[in-house]
Amino acid sequence: MRIALGSDHAGYRLKEYIESLLREAGHEVVDMGTHSEESVDYPLYAFRVAEAVARGEADRGILVCGTGIGMSIAANKVPGVRAALCWDTRTAELSRRHNDANVLCLGGRLLGEEEAARIVEVWLSTPFDGGRHARRIGLISRYEEERCR
Repeated sequence: MRIALGSDHAGYRLKEYIESLLREAGHEVVDMGTHSEESVDYPLYAFRVAEAVARGEADRGILVCGTGIGMSIAANKVPGVRAALCWDTRTAELSRRHNDANVLCLGGRLLGEEEAARIVEVWLSTPFDGGRHARRIGLISRYEEERCR
């Protein structure tokens, strides 16, 4: 799987850890920054990752900031992106099964490496259930097409 990865300064360390796990698992990783703990503006990185996913340049995206909240807000401004802020494996699983989330957002100041690794593993391996959930995703997509483009 080709995964776009991004963070701000608060999520930098966890992003680096996640990148190493993804590469070890055989995924292709596109690191879209940031590349240090120097203060940066998180929306810039959220937009880079979200746009890569929306354009089909990446299969999925993962974003990390201090809480994950800012990244999820910014990424969800990009039509075609369904960014989910997940704080445990259950929210990760449901974001995929019910919402077909294509961008995962994590809080670098809230999660330890082991919990983040479990969340990423579940999120990447969980399929979309389709069915009634596909109808609901369709409603979101139609709204974006009619109102946001």
